[in-house]
Amino acid sequence: MNWPYEWQIGWRYTRAGRAGRRNGFISFISLVSMLGIALGVAALIIVLSVMNGFQKEVTDRMLSVVAHVEVLDPQGEALPDWRATAAAARKNPAVVAAAPFIAMQSLIARGDEMRGAVVRGIDPAEEVNVTPLAAMMKTGPLAQLQPGAWHIVLGSELARALRVRVGDSVTLVAPGGQVTPAGTVPRLKSFTVAGTFDSGHYEYDSSLALIHLDDAAKLYRLDGATGVQLKLADLHQARAVAQQLVSQLPAGLLVRDWTRTNRNWFDAVQLEKRLMFIILTLIVAVAAFNLVSTLVMTVTDKRADIAILRTLGASPRSVMGIFVVQGAASGIIGTAAGVGLGLLVALNIGTLVPALERLLGTVFLPSSVYLISRMPSDPRLSDILPIALISGLLAFVATLYPSWRASRVKPAEALRYE
Repeated sequence: MNWPYEWQIGWRYTRAGRAGRRNGFISFISLVSMLGIALGVAALIIVLSVMNGFQKEVTDRMLSVVAHVEVLDPQGEALPDWRATAAAARKNPAVVAAAPFIAMQSLIARGDEMRGAVVRGIDPAEEVNVTPLAAMMKTGPLAQLQPGAWHIVLGSELARALRVRVGDSVTLVAPGGQVTPAGTVPRLKSFTVAGTFDSGHYEYDSSLALIHLDDAAKLYRLDGATGVQLKLADLHQARAVAQQLVSQLPAGLLVRDWTRTNRNWFDAVQLEKRLMFIILTLIVAVAAFNLVSTLVMTVTDKRADIAILRTLGASPRSVMGIFVVQGAASGIIGTAAGVGLGLLVALNIGTLVPALERLLGTVFLPSSVYLISRMPSDPRLSDILPIALISGLLAFVATLYPSWRASRVKPAEALRYE
């Protein structure tokens, strides 16, 4: 391939050391610059992949308990006709299942122990089509939630806090109370613990209790469900589908997707990702701008070569192009190596971390402390592509000043002492 001589000379400077010695090997100083860029890019890819993995893991556990979209009354009152609302929602092609629910804040007591909880009344036959957790308990505790049986299923952490086991009785204190001649008396109801669940998400395991929809309606004095849970074909389209349902359903209903139900958590994760991206990008920037010193030293070393090229008719623009090619080549090679290394580690982190734990004799994520005991990883093209582009752009910008200095070399002064 007949490349322009700027490309040929620039690539030769990238490969060779001083005066062409060690031809075929990258010069030491260029190698250091490339390694710096490669390690910075790899670190950025690995960290963001691990953060994506943790976010995906927590999201999966969260969505095992909550529905993709909820349609409910803004005041917490019973819907006029939840079946009609569910039927209207199912007309949207993205909705694959619907189930009614009642959600109320209540107190659950057992002896001297009392805990606040969200009591969710569900229809077990419909709930299994909407949440994975209900599907897993279909033939277990959920089957015991029968109308009038007054059974309750508690989160594992909530049951532990109340010190109860299957078969024990707990007292549920409903909000509001009952007005009597003696004053307002709390409405109490005894429930039998039919089972517990462990979703892997502490917030729900410590504060959620399930009862039958009919029992919840009687306890809270409601005429029906306060909302409808919807399952979508694609959970990532939840926000768009929720906006569509606002116009498709009767006015006055609150439509809330899972990203808004847990908005604080998702906002915190996105903020952490942005800050980590900025911090690690600065590392890549420092490595990229090491190319400035590399090229300045190369320009100083090649002053005689530059002067000869100028006397042979090379223009300042051509001289500048030679060193832009040299610096850009180092940046591209370093970026490509960093992307390869980052992907190699990110895709095999499930194997590398346990091996490192055995080597060091430690555990990075002890299961007794953290809900997630393994290091998850989820490399995404939407993260990798911007990282590669930013790294390449920084490397290119770093070449401009040294290349401009090279183009300003005057042949007579450079050859005076040669």
